Amino acid sequence: MRSRSVNKTPAKLIRARMPELDTLRGIAILGVMFLHGFYWQYSGFHFSRPQRLALMATKPGWLGVNLFFVLSGFLITGILLDSRGRPGYYRRFYTRRALRILPAYYSLLILLAVLRQASAAYLGLSSVYLANVTVLFGVANDYGPLWSLAVEEHYYIVWPALVRRCGLRSVAMLAAGICLAEPLLRAAAFKTGHASGIAAYTWFVADGLAMGGGLAVVLRTSVSRRQLTAICALLLGLAAGAAVLGSPFGLLTRDNLLGAALQHTLIDLAFAGVVLLALLLGTGRWSGYVNNPVLGFLGYISYGLYLLHLLIFRIYDKLSELFWPQLQPRDGRFGLIVLRFVCVSGLCIGLAYLSRRFFEERFLRLKERFTPSGRWAAGRLSSPSSGSQLA
Repeated sequence: MRSRSVNKTPAKLIRARMPELDTLRGIAILGVMFLHGFYWQYSGFHFSRPQRLALMATKPGWLGVNLFFVLSGFLITGILLDSRGRPGYYRRFYTRRALRILPAYYSLLILLAVLRQASAAYLGLSSVYLANVTVLFGVANDYGPLWSLAVEEHYYIVWPALVRRCGLRSVAMLAAGICLAEPLLRAAAFKTGHASGIAAYTWFVADGLAMGGGLAVVLRTSVSRRQLTAICALLLGLAAGAAVLGSPFGLLTRDNLLGAALQHTLIDLAFAGVVLLALLLGTGRWSGYVNNPVLGFLGYISYGLYLLHLLIFRIYDKLSELFWPQLQPRDGRFGLIVLRFVCVSGLCIGLAYLSRRFFEERFLRLKERFTPSGRWAAGRLSSPSSGSQLA
C-alpha cells in the first residue's frame, strides 16, 4: 500500500526535472543578494525619497531564505519518499548530499580562513554545521549566510530516518506536528525573554522545511489537479488574509508575542502556496511565466551565489577603501551603492558559474559512480542548486 501511494503522480506535477523550481531559486537568491547589497548595510544612510524607497524595497530580501527552506523540504522529502523502498537508502542519500554540498562549502571555509574573514572559533563551529548557534558558544556570527546551511544539515540528519520508518500518512502528520509546534516554541521563547534565536535556531525555524515536506506528501497521494488548485488558492488566501488582518496587531513583525509566534508560519504558508502555484503553472499552458531562462540560470548557480556573494561584497569594500575611496558609498550617493551592487553581482555570477561548471559538477558526476540510479528518478528531482540552496 505504501508504494502505491508514493507512485501516484497527479497531473505530472512531479517530474525528473522541474525548471519552474529553478526560477523560484533564482528569485530567492536575488532577494538575498539585493538585501545584502542595499538595505542590510546602508539602511542608516540618507538619500532622496525615491532612493530611500528603492532601498527599503530590498528589505524583504531575507524572505528568500524561507523560500529556500520550503523548496528544500519539498525536494528532499520527495527524494526520500521516492527512494525509501530501494536498497542502500541511507548510503545513497548521504553520499549524494555530501557530493552536492561539502566540496563548495568547505572550500568557502578555507577561503574565509585564508582571507581572515572569520574567527577560528566560528570556522570550527561552521565546519560541524553549528553556524546558526554560535552565539550559544559565545562566538560571533562572522559570515551570516552559513546559518541557513546549518539548519538544512540538521534537517538532513533527522528527517531521512523519520521518513524511512513512517508511512505516508505518518510523514504528513509529523510535518503537520512540526508546523503546529514551532509557533508554540517561538511564543514560549518570546514570553520568557529568549527570543534572540527565533529566526535562526533550528528548533525555531524547522516549520519551513516541514511545510515543504507536507506538500511533497500531498503530491504523492491521489489528489486531483483541481483539488491541488483549490489547496493552492487556500494557502495563498490564508497567508494574504492573515497578513492583512494581522498587520495592525504586529503579525508581520517579531516585536510582539503574536508576530514572534506566527510571522514565520505566515511566510511558510505563502511560500508553500507559491511552490504549488509554480508547479501547476509549469505543467499547464502558462508554463512560460514560471520558466524564465535568466532566473533559471541564477537558480542553477544559486548555491555558489549564496556562498560567495557576501564575501565578494566585503572584498569590494576593502579594495575600494584602500585604492578608490571615492567609490565608497555615502550619504546622498545612491549611485555608488548601485555601482557596487552591479560590480559585485557580475563578478559573483561569473565565479558561481565557474564553480558550478568546473568544480561542483566534477563531484556531482560522481553521484552515479558511487550510487547509480538505474531506472530510479529519486535522486534527480530537479537540478540541485541552492537552498533549496542544497536540494
